[in-house]
Amino acid sequence: MKLKQIINSLLETDMYKFSMGQAIYHQFPEYTTRWQFRCRNNDAKFTKEMVDEIKEQIKAYCELRFTEEELEYLLSIPWMKKSYVNFLRLWHPRYEDFDIHFVPGSAGSLSRGISIEAEGAWLNTSMYEIPVLAIVNEVYFRMNYNYNELLIEFKRQANEKVSALISGKYQIGAFSEFGIRRRLSAEAQEYIVKMLKNGNFYFANSRFVGTSNVYLAKKFDLTPVGTMAHEFATCVGEGNHMLNPAYANHYAMEAWVKEYKTQNGIYLTDLIGTDVFLRDFDLTYATLFSGVRHDSGDPIEWGEKILEHYNKLKIDPHTKTLLFSDTLDFEKAHKIYDYFASKAKVAFGIGTYLAGCPEFGDVHPLNIVMKVVECNDSPVAKISDAPGKIITVSDGYVEYLKRAIAWRLDMTND
Repeated sequence: MKLKQIINSLLETDMYKFSMGQAIYHQFPEYTTRWQFRCRNNDAKFTKEMVDEIKEQIKAYCELRFTEEELEYLLSIPWMKKSYVNFLRLWHPRYEDFDIHFVPGSAGSLSRGISIEAEGAWLNTSMYEIPVLAIVNEVYFRMNYNYNELLIEFKRQANEKVSALISGKYQIGAFSEFGIRRRLSAEAQEYIVKMLKNGNFYFANSRFVGTSNVYLAKKFDLTPVGTMAHEFATCVGEGNHMLNPAYANHYAMEAWVKEYKTQNGIYLTDLIGTDVFLRDFDLTYATLFSGVRHDSGDPIEWGEKILEHYNKLKIDPHTKTLLFSDTLDFEKAHKIYDYFASKAKVAFGIGTYLAGCPEFGDVHPLNIVMKVVECNDSPVAKISDAPGKIITVSDGYVEYLKRAIAWRLDMTND
């Protein structure tokens, strides 16, 4: 490796990977998945040297093992179970699950010069997404720019952002840092998390409650934040091909409640559109889940729709959490908080804005994802509340899924 090792602990991932991993271990251990990396920046290009470095970094990641201290930390989280943590004592990443190669002359394609796929047991491949994205992002900015200049600018902007909370310019209530997948670097994320913790006492009507990065949560004695990602509802709801995918949310919520009862209950609503989700979010699930998360579409329209649904079920929205996490900065969060603070509990997960590459000159953060595209050897897809975000390996499956959704929404008695 030309660079220092980027991922140095298996805790260095989002908390929701452990939350989902436990449910996968207990209920879906036989499921298999295939994942693909995509970069959405038209002007980004990965060189062969970058790809070679990414390979070496992922190999180093695959050599890691959980320490007993790390496993004890996981057991201290109220909803983590000994059976799953004992499994993690034996678990490790497998480089054999990866297919990584340079794609010459592909600057205009979705891969931007690099192809990364992971395939194998869902228990394994689910855990790869976040470390891989963190590695790709850091390699790109360290090898493509003057990293020291980027870090200086990152720290300058970080100080401005935290100062805006201290001064009360932005007031956003409870918020968490969600930036590991697109962080400028490990040291940059640690810098902003430490700043937010130290400044928390002085914030005016804003409260830093934790980070999704479990390693940093442990290091700085913060709450590790995160419940589930789209992949859970995708695989549970679409992975069993005997089931109608228009009921994906029902199957996913059923599995989540089986695993966690009333704990760890923030549900992500937009796998196949919030309107379809609300068909399944009946009185039982709306009572058991402590809230819902927004990740696409207009946040105000979404929030009003959720509040209307709670009121229809005669559930007081003030007892539930609306968690917003879609490409947020403090200004957007301030506006959303101002609108909903008197109507429900409001919280935010803020990622790239806090930990990502700073915007200045011709430098911009990468918009990178690694998504599950097959489950149990058949295509799956997400159709969110925002157009243009579909990632699929089968247009035919997407058309089938759209027809299933339309049929479900057309049903008068459901």
